[in-house]
Amino acid sequence: MSEEHFIETRNSSSWQLPAIIVLGLVAIGGLGFGWNASSKLDATQQSVTAQLKTTEQTVQQDMSSLKDRIAQDEKANTDLQGDLKVVTDKLKITQGQLKKARKEAAELNDAATQKISALDTSVHTELATKAGTDDVKNVDTKVTAVGADLNTTKEDLKMAKSELGTLIARNHDEVDQLRRLGEREYIEFTIAGKNKPQKVGNVTVELKGVNAKKNQVNIAMVVEDKRFEKKNRAINEPIFFYLSGTHLPQEIVINKVGKDQISGYVSIPKANSQPTSASTTSGK
Repeated sequence: MSEEHFIETRNSSSWQLPAIIVLGLVAIGGLGFGWNASSKLDATQQSVTAQLKTTEQTVQQDMSSLKDRIAQDEKANTDLQGDLKVVTDKLKITQGQLKKARKEAAELNDAATQKISALDTSVHTELATKAGTDDVKNVDTKVTAVGADLNTTKEDLKMAKSELGTLIARNHDEVDQLRRLGEREYIEFTIAGKNKPQKVGNVTVELKGVNAKKNQVNIAMVVEDKRFEKKNRAINEPIFFYLSGTHLPQEIVINKVGKDQISGYVSIPKANSQPTSASTTSGK
């Protein structure tokens, strides 16, 4: 019996040792796998954290950019509303002035007709009632004055009128005639050569191009540091512009065009005029 027990004990020892070794290897493998998995998990967590930070920074930058764009859009919208209000106010003023100018032009024509009729009646009456030599001389003088007034009125009616009721001179003689009326100041100018800005009164005029066949001109204007371009404008066509704080328009008229040359005048209402003279020096 002791021999059988010895054999059984020996057989039991022979399989326990390999089992312990296998279990040890499995445990070591499990620890290695766990450590590797833990390392990968830490690396993944760090990567995700970095990506989250990057995404957060990107979102913050996009939000900041969006806020700046919204602010710029709001400012542009405010400026646009302000410009629209200014244009609307100017349009209201211009419409009112046009209505007033048409009314004044009609009244002027009626007054001129009545004046001529009254003077004519007075002359005929004096001719019929006075026969003395001195009286005849006085009547002749009045007849001459009536004729001059009639000629002046006829010349006024020959001149074209702008949409605001102002008379448009077509040459130097007509400019002198308008000066004698005393309602506006007239500054004549000649510009020879393109892209040579010239100061004329309250505006700087620059010739950009001439179409002599069609009697059209392209010019640039600078009024109170604001630049405007007028293209394909016909001769004797007034271009109106306003100065800050004034309600009566100034106007520029081109009377004559040539090869890279234009001549015309600037008309300034005496109600808001300032002492100015045409400058012959080019510059902005």
